[in-house]
Amino acid sequence: MSDADLRVPPGPGIPGGLVIPGGELRERFSRSSGPGGQGVNTTDSRTQLSFDVSATTALTESQRRRVLDRLSGRLVDGVLTVDASEHRSQRQNRSAARDRLAALLREALAPPPPPRRATRRTRGSQERRLAAKRERSSTKRARSRPRGDD
Repeated sequence: MSDADLRVPPGPGIPGGLVIPGGELRERFSRSSGPGGQGVNTTDSRTQLSFDVSATTALTESQRRRVLDRLSGRLVDGVLTVDASEHRSQRQNRSAARDRLAALLREALAPPPPPRRATRRTRGSQERRLAAKRERSSTKRARSRPRGDD
């Protein structure tokens, strides 16, 4: 594993973590519109990190399907792209983009939560709710103008 590799920390769905080879990541740098004053006009500090999910060898077939399904709205032709331009230095933006990509992959690889089991309200809770509604209704009724009995 080299410094260019991206480590995704262990989590649900990836108990041993995940290492994405640096060769499968593509970084592009451009001028940022964020903070930096005049330096923004001269330095390429904005970082764009791309990862081809559909062609990677770092994921198993089931993991690939899960990521493609979960991140389908963010993918363009199977490629996941993350931008970072909140820092003034290119090094910090590179780190931020890598962290963001790792967090996205970790979240996408987590198994879906168990389905919710429908439950019924207890009779006591229903009665308490209706009693509270009656009480509130009578309170509001008492606030109204008295009707004139002519």
